[in-house]
Amino acid sequence: MRKRSAVRNGETMEPPEGPEPGPDTEPGAVAGGATEEAEASAATETSEEAEAAEAWQLPSLSTGSWVVVSLAVAAVAVGVVFHLAMVFLHVAPSNTASNEYRSTVDSYIYPEFEQNWKLFAPDPLQQNIHVQARAQVRGPDGGLRTTGWVDLTAIDLTGIQHTLAPSHTRQNELRRAWSFYTSSHGDNNTPNGVRGQLSQEYVQRIVESRFGPTLDGGDVVRVQARSATTSVPPPAWSDTKPTTGTQYQETLWWSVATSGQENAS
Repeated sequence: MRKRSAVRNGETMEPPEGPEPGPDTEPGAVAGGATEEAEASAATETSEEAEAAEAWQLPSLSTGSWVVVSLAVAAVAVGVVFHLAMVFLHVAPSNTASNEYRSTVDSYIYPEFEQNWKLFAPDPLQQNIHVQARAQVRGPDGGLRTTGWVDLTAIDLTGIQHTLAPSHTRQNELRRAWSFYTSSHGDNNTPNGVRGQLSQEYVQRIVESRFGPTLDGGDVVRVQARSATTSVPPPAWSDTKPTTGTQYQETLWWSVATSGQENAS
């Protein structure tokens, strides 16, 4: 078939190219087929968009479930704010709020959340302090046996070596617990008030958890801790004389059965 041309303003305009209908093609079949394909493609895209939107929708929960979730989120938020407030009042310079609520802040912070900024002091620590412990074990025959000293600090250091994300507990638990103990005790392991008793209980709990209730086939009945302190050698350019030797500081024996009571051996 020959295509018809239109003449407008002296110019001949050809009709748009398209598939020519065959002898058996119904009029309008070609245009109708293209329309159906476009509608099918649009319907597919709409269906995919609807599925994607449904995938991002929040799961449908009952009213009671939403109430529980909301209360849990609110409780966590309140706990975080309270913790940050207590830590801030503890480390902040003395002020009206910290002085008024000192007892509340101290009871929350000590001993697990105690803060220490000695790293930034002009005279940082120049000693290596290892906390060691031993236990008295009652065997099946009723006899008591005393174990050797176990270097708990060395065990913690071994656990964090070559570790990209070392445990905060392994790094600081023993060090801070022992520092808390020594700063709140006088001569002959005499506690200075309530904090002294609290620090002793804290160290004792740590030692007991490291040994466990049974050891070498017997029951742990008493534990004892001590520190082994060695000085860090001064640099070559310093005039400070190096201190040699190791200094030890031992606690009394603590009965496991009556946790928190100091019993002299």
